[in-house]
Amino acid sequence: MSTIFSQIVEGEIPARIVYEDETTVAFLDANPLAPGHTLVIPKDEYERVNDVPADVATDLYATIHRMVPAVEDAVDADATTVAFNNGEAAGQEVPHVHCHIVPRFEDDDGGPIHAMFGQRPDLADDELDDIAADIESRA
Repeated sequence: MSTIFSQIVEGEIPARIVYEDETTVAFLDANPLAPGHTLVIPKDEYERVNDVPADVATDLYATIHRMVPAVEDAVDADATTVAFNNGEAAGQEVPHVHCHIVPRFEDDDGGPIHAMFGQRPDLADDELDDIAADIESRA
């Protein structure tokens, strides 16, 4: 079954498309967190960031890179938060990779990404070393 984003790509569901090329589409979020909140997606369905082929990931990042200043300029934003929710446990609601470009303004009370998390883990240096080595061995 195709996702709501694939239905937007196919023109089955209307969207305020602000950019489109051969492999990506950018459109305004239907439930914006701020004026100008834009989603950037690959046209093909990939559930998680790690499912996106390298060539498509390159195109996706190029579109994100193009859209960030366009969004900021269009709504006179002071900055943007650029983020992926990668998997259901991370808050991904649509199983189709999508990047949020959320305009940020002075005193918007949005906070930094660190504000999303409650209590932080208290990790010892040896635990951090082990985690770093494990990640490095898998990269």
